[in-house]
Amino acid sequence: MDFTFTEEQQAAVEAARAVFADVAPDGVPSPALTPGAVAEDFDRPLWARLAGSDLLSLVLAEEHGGAGLDAIALCLVLREAGRVLARVPLLEHCAAAMAVQAHGSPELAAALLPAAGRGTLVLTTAAHGRSGHDPAELAVTARREGADWILDGTQTAVPWAQSADWIAVPAHTGEGDAVLALVPRTAEGLALAEQVSTSGERLAELALDGVRVDAAHLIDAPEAWERLRQLLATGTCALALGLGEAVLTMTSQYTGKREQFGFPVATFQAVAVQAADRYIDLRAMEVTLWQAAWRLDAATGGAGGPLPSSGDVAVAKIWASEGVRRVVQTAQHLHGGFGADTDYPLHRYHAWAKQLELQLGPAAAHEEALGDLLAAHPLG
Repeated sequence: MDFTFTEEQQAAVEAARAVFADVAPDGVPSPALTPGAVAEDFDRPLWARLAGSDLLSLVLAEEHGGAGLDAIALCLVLREAGRVLARVPLLEHCAAAMAVQAHGSPELAAALLPAAGRGTLVLTTAAHGRSGHDPAELAVTARREGADWILDGTQTAVPWAQSADWIAVPAHTGEGDAVLALVPRTAEGLALAEQVSTSGERLAELALDGVRVDAAHLIDAPEAWERLRQLLATGTCALALGLGEAVLTMTSQYTGKREQFGFPVATFQAVAVQAADRYIDLRAMEVTLWQAAWRLDAATGGAGGPLPSSGDVAVAKIWASEGVRRVVQTAQHLHGGFGADTDYPLHRYHAWAKQLELQLGPAAAHEEALGDLLAAHPLG
């Protein structure tokens, strides 16, 4: 397998590293010491720097002011964001923009995408259903009324919804079809209830009561929501990979300096074996991430495989949800009591890792889904 990235993808990584270089993971109050959200808004100065470096328009076509890159490039940038716990809706914003670009009407694309690329308009996505466990498209109903659509239902844990301008909301029509509606945050009948993530960031429960959506703002292409759902999952795996790599680096540096019995603890076999196991976890997370991202781009280009791309995404989710948990747990163990010190950033990485694990869902569920795919698509 060739994991060589293109010059454009490598340039995106370099730009991201430059933007994230000054980001402090502990730049806001600790979630362990804050009863509510750690901040009212996401990191707007960082958002402006991302826009100024053309990273918010990375996946947009040239006609919308973008660079025309792919899901792999987005995941490369998200990996860098995960390393520093960047407090921006980069994944949700770019994934929603890609859905609008690929499947939305020309009027919707022209209205949202240029401003989204400049960062003056913020997009987010409601992707967790009523409880975080049921399919998101079943949590909201969409019915026609004249030339418009009417939305009713509830979505939970919408990231930074209070700060977004538009929210991508999956819904079902009652006929087995999933649609995707782009809803302004200020729409009549839309209400947001405060929620807080495990990492201390603002979420919202989104309640829709007879929200009227213009037909041009509803995407009824059958593959639009499934593609967006897979992109969000793959991007979350990229965030988990970046976070895990930062944590293992932090652990390596600490155990290399911390001494017991006159020797660095990193030289002890038990410590080295645990760190090596976590390194293997990260490499498995990496290879399955790039396989999933490549399949998403290949499927868009018409290339197929023995299984649908959802199979590759399921494998990436299995490794990411299990792997990121094991990495931070081992890091806490090897740091000893120092890892729980709220003046040291490891506890923040642990909280973010748990939030990402919850977003990805349990590995057993993805293994079951993968088994269903294998049963439906015999490889022989």
